[in-house]
Amino acid sequence: MEPYIVWALLGLALVIVEVLSGTFYLLMLGVACFGAAGVALAGFGFPAQSIVAAVVAAVGAYMVHAYRARNRAEQMAPIDQGQPARFEAWVDQAALLARVSYRGASWEARVEGAGPLEAGALLYVLNASGNTLTVSKTRPG
Repeated sequence: MEPYIVWALLGLALVIVEVLSGTFYLLMLGVACFGAAGVALAGFGFPAQSIVAAVVAAVGAYMVHAYRARNRAEQMAPIDQGQPARFEAWVDQAALLARVSYRGASWEARVEGAGPLEAGALLYVLNASGNTLTVSKTRPG
């Protein structure tokens, strides 16, 4: 199979996966693959294709990062922010790690501004990162 076809298929796959993720980083990688496909179609070798792909990917990723950093205040609040969770037990009180009941399931949570907590205490979700919540006694504003 021709190298430009491989690059184009890889770029297409990355763009399709990007549609599912919505981060725009994979879109930049897809565009980088399309750039490498263009270089391959022009007859340049693999080193030139790789350099073009790396440069376009790096510039694109930096542009996405810079855009997100500039517009962080305008981004929508996390959907979980402000939702109530119930304290279950400490996993590691010194590290402020606990188990909380949220949306009918038990979650690992990092407690901010923790004081004495009893089982069933009401906490509020500040953020969700993967499968770990950040919670607090005070409801976010």
